[in-house]
Amino acid sequence: MKNILEKIVQTKREEIESRKKVLPIKALIEQISQQHQTKSMVKRILQPDLFGIIAEFKRKSPSKGVLHPNPDVESIIKAYAQFASGISVLTDEQYFGAKAEDFNVGIKSTVPVLRKDFIIDPYQVYETRAMGADVMLLIAACLTPLQVSELSLLAQSIGLEVLLELHEEHEIQHVCSSIDMIGINNRNLKNFQVDIAHSIRMAEQLPVNAVTIAESGINSVEVWKQLKDAGFKGFLMGEYFMKEANPSEKFLSFIQEIQALCV
Repeated sequence: MKNILEKIVQTKREEIESRKKVLPIKALIEQISQQHQTKSMVKRILQPDLFGIIAEFKRKSPSKGVLHPNPDVESIIKAYAQFASGISVLTDEQYFGAKAEDFNVGIKSTVPVLRKDFIIDPYQVYETRAMGADVMLLIAACLTPLQVSELSLLAQSIGLEVLLELHEEHEIQHVCSSIDMIGINNRNLKNFQVDIAHSIRMAEQLPVNAVTIAESGINSVEVWKQLKDAGFKGFLMGEYFMKEANPSEKFLSFIQEIQALCV
């Protein structure tokens, strides 16, 4: 997976340089001035009447291939918006098959939207805000602690919340005061195995007031409950819904299961 990550980052660098020539930062800043005020995903995740689900719209991935051949983005986002604490939308086209309509539909909802991509350059931070996102993802595995600090401070200055994604214990050093949420990916990037216990151990090493998000491998209400009981506040889920013939139905069914469990 390291090679795949390096390949994605290299492609991203090339994409950024091309986009800078078409739409310079100055133009992005002008677009930002016309954007709506951002919505707080943190506040919704901490709402006691919701269940902390960040529901993700994703067409495919490098490891799993195509998840859904022809997803109805509008119906899926509409279903997500009913009960999700946030909506995550992939915006990488080459490796994740994203289409512009995916994000455009996402930001029309009343729910805070996370732009899920490989953010490595300040240009993308301005771009993310100009697109209408409320939250930006940073992946520790492809950034230094200094880059995380610089990019998250920039994001914070223009109204974006930041979700920092960790995979391994040594990446905890990337955590800084300008991070709003800390995601721990339950899936090992090297062998793709899911280890919930590893994530729980990592979470125990984070600041006690951290808004922790469990990511990947949440495939049952029992796993959701186990992670919630361990102190996780949010749960990013995408593949579990998107691989189904009817992702909307699967999402609503999952929510019903949680509601029945919490009665």
